[in-house]
Amino acid sequence: MTWNTIMGFISTIALLIPILIIMVLRLSSYRTFPALLAYYCSVFIYNLLTEQYIEAPDTVVHYWGLTNNLLDVPLMLYFLTYFCPSRKFIQRMRITILTFLVWELAVIAVKGYTIHAITIILAPGLILVLGYCSYFFGRQVKLAVMHRKATGKAMIVSALLFAYGCYSIIYLMYYVFKAQLDANNQVKQQYVEDTFLVYFMVTFLSSLLISAGIIIERKRIQKLNELKVTRKELSVIYPETKRTAPLRTVLLDFEKDSWN
Repeated sequence: MTWNTIMGFISTIALLIPILIIMVLRLSSYRTFPALLAYYCSVFIYNLLTEQYIEAPDTVVHYWGLTNNLLDVPLMLYFLTYFCPSRKFIQRMRITILTFLVWELAVIAVKGYTIHAITIILAPGLILVLGYCSYFFGRQVKLAVMHRKATGKAMIVSALLFAYGCYSIIYLMYYVFKAQLDANNQVKQQYVEDTFLVYFMVTFLSSLLISAGIIIERKRIQKLNELKVTRKELSVIYPETKRTAPLRTVLLDFEKDSWN
């Protein structure tokens, strides 16, 4: 048993953790978490196929891989709208997502449903995801450190920034610089195996970090929901009474970094 086999198995199990957490904590229908769930399910199945835990024809594995890469950026960008500081920012990101989908369709129409098309599509996609992750990372870490709030969000976006930063390096080395090819254009098998080993390790670490972040964020969501219920109950009991300043202050403190 090689390190690649071991890490392939470990990373596959790690991918299952956020899927289970999202479902158990009943976040599968909460705001943009369905996109994150779909993303991890797609990658999890692809790992099962490539590591041959599920037997499937090579064509099925090939096209699932292409589809997985096509869905990657749109799903992640949609999930990242969860971190938007305003409704206007959300609208801009939605326009970005629609524009990127048009870009994907245009490239596929010209290049076909091929690896070459995916290579072209992923370049701007990774830049977009990294750009948004970097912005949200700075914002959420500031909130977590200075205001001691939204720690779960900070952990989630940190995991995504780490993962996509590493994936971008792998993309450059593998698809742009073609480091896996020798002087005679022959594939260096050892380099390919090392690349997959790095991918498995990155996937393992980012999956664990994002799982911890989701658990912490779920507690914040629960507190926010409890405060909203309290506000509604008070408005029913005292319809003509002005809300007290402390309650309103607490509600704003929870809501100002989260748009529903």
